[in-house]
Amino acid sequence: MPKRTRFTTWRPLATAAAAALMATLLTPAAAHAAPRGSEPVHSYENAIREAVWVDTGLDGDGDGRADRVAVDIVRPREPARQGRKVPVIMDASPYYSCCGRGNESQKKTYDADGRVVQMPLFYDNYFVPRGYAVVGVDLAGTNRSDGCVDVGGRSDVQSAKAVVDWLNGRAKAYTSRTGTTRAEAGWTNGRTGMIGKSWDGTIANGVAATGVKGLKTIVPISAISSWYDYYFQQGAPLYDSGPEWLSDYVDSPDARAKCGAVQQKLVDGAPRTGDWTPLWTERDYVRAARKVKASVFLVHGMQDLNVRMKHVGQWWDALAKNGVERKIWLSQTGHVDPFDFRRGAWVDTLHRWFDHELMGYDNGIDHEPMADIERHPDQWTTSRVWPPNGTRAATLHPDRGSQAGVGTLGLRRGHGTGTLTDDPDLGETDWAAQIDKPTPEKAGFVTRPLSRDLRVSGSSQVTVTARPSTPTAHLSAVLVDIGPGTIRDYADGGEGITTLTDRTCWGASTAGDSACFKATRAKTTDVDYTIVSRGWADLGNHASDLKGAPLTPGKRYTITLDLAATDHVVPQGHRLALIVAGTDKGLIDPPTDRPKLTLDLSRTSARVPFVGGTAAFARATTGAAFTTPDAGFLDGVRNPRTTHRVPEGSQ
Repeated sequence: MPKRTRFTTWRPLATAAAAALMATLLTPAAAHAAPRGSEPVHSYENAIREAVWVDTGLDGDGDGRADRVAVDIVRPREPARQGRKVPVIMDASPYYSCCGRGNESQKKTYDADGRVVQMPLFYDNYFVPRGYAVVGVDLAGTNRSDGCVDVGGRSDVQSAKAVVDWLNGRAKAYTSRTGTTRAEAGWTNGRTGMIGKSWDGTIANGVAATGVKGLKTIVPISAISSWYDYYFQQGAPLYDSGPEWLSDYVDSPDARAKCGAVQQKLVDGAPRTGDWTPLWTERDYVRAARKVKASVFLVHGMQDLNVRMKHVGQWWDALAKNGVERKIWLSQTGHVDPFDFRRGAWVDTLHRWFDHELMGYDNGIDHEPMADIERHPDQWTTSRVWPPNGTRAATLHPDRGSQAGVGTLGLRRGHGTGTLTDDPDLGETDWAAQIDKPTPEKAGFVTRPLSRDLRVSGSSQVTVTARPSTPTAHLSAVLVDIGPGTIRDYADGGEGITTLTDRTCWGASTAGDSACFKATRAKTTDVDYTIVSRGWADLGNHASDLKGAPLTPGKRYTITLDLAATDHVVPQGHRLALIVAGTDKGLIDPPTDRPKLTLDLSRTSARVPFVGGTAAFARATTGAAFTTPDAGFLDGVRNPRTTHRVPEGSQ
């Protein structure tokens, strides 16, 4: 990993000069008492609330007019009166009218003049009194905007980029959707931070990948980094429909009437074969990471089965390669906002992050650990950098064990074969529950009990060599921590949280926009095993991640599956398992056939990043000979839900 660079502290020249002057006049004690952050000194009730429509320069709906996207603004009145300019916190979303934002599904509401009354979430309540403007952008084709939703493509990204351009004096905006009266952004200094969960955070990634000037930081929460990897992984379909379903899900009624051509392009450009097409290239922000100038504060649930952790690993690595300043929080939850799993710490950290990045406060956040990781429910640890220094991949080999169908996992190359028959009615929880028992749908391999803790940190790869019995075959590879623990119940409807009835308040309120939100607590469950990381592939993609081909039954193929990034400590006394199987029920769709696969164990391996590398694994697995336990049924979370997901919540 490249060496972490310091933040560049920014302050307006006038502010810097004033600070230098004051430092010569004040006593050391008085100078030391200078504020370290923004304070809630402005009136939220009297804040300016307005709407503008920004010209995107596109005509996605084909009506002969450039599309305009609606931008709702809440900003403090006092700086405007004093001639001071303010920075912007922006959330660009397709969900402001169709589905709502946050744990309580809040939607925008308006007064009779079309000014926003309720801006969803706490951002405006908390940050406007502290001197920020908060901006909510309706993506093209949603709510009060023109155009069409193109699911992460040019229209989606341009919806928000054009607003950043307008805030910096480079684009046009109007006071109405169809009028000619121009609106100027003279009240802002142009310094913009984007934030949002899921699709909203995905747009922040996409806009950052354009390198647009004025975007200083992004805070993507549970966000997509490449849309292909939302729908497929290495050719294996993760859902039974494509982006056209999602577009229709959020389109406004006006967009549905006009956007048939865009819908058809989504169908044509995203074939269910899983082949890579130009549509996916346009929606791959990872490849454009070299353009990112904004800092990135990334938040994700390590058990997110909606926007899966693969999005984190590839985006994080690309940002690191390009020297982007980064910070990361990894929780045990599924697809959950940090406001709902670590509320107090989140608001404080986000406040300090924006103060540093957008207002230039030297508050020390740049000297703090890069990573916060939830090790147990509500128990967090930190890493100075992530993955930690000294993390190196060890190559592990599956081998036959003393009992047929129950293999071992270690550093010596394996031999012989293993077999499995795809059963689309079973998945990772079924496989792990019977790890010590031979079952036909999986091949399982387990280390001896660990003599010391072993930390996995980063992204793994599993190389599988197999002979299929049919022309189509899908593969799953799963790393599992075998041993008792208490974890967040990410398979529950709340994906690791329980929503309570009492409320906590974060900022100022008005009659139409309360700063008080329902409290939550961790939803936990006791388990006998924990899924650590997962990956999937279509064996037909053995020669290329970009295009699949039919298989020749009986022929040997080798493919490397990318497993999702994670950070997990396998405790002393537990075992680490590798499972290779076919269809992972609820997480990938089955192939056309129901293949039997014969694994060549001498050509099958896993590269797993351990803190301490191969030596750490060797030390942890050197101990008494392992005695196979009674082949009982192990308890875990319930099977992943198979309802159609969208990158927003658990619909």
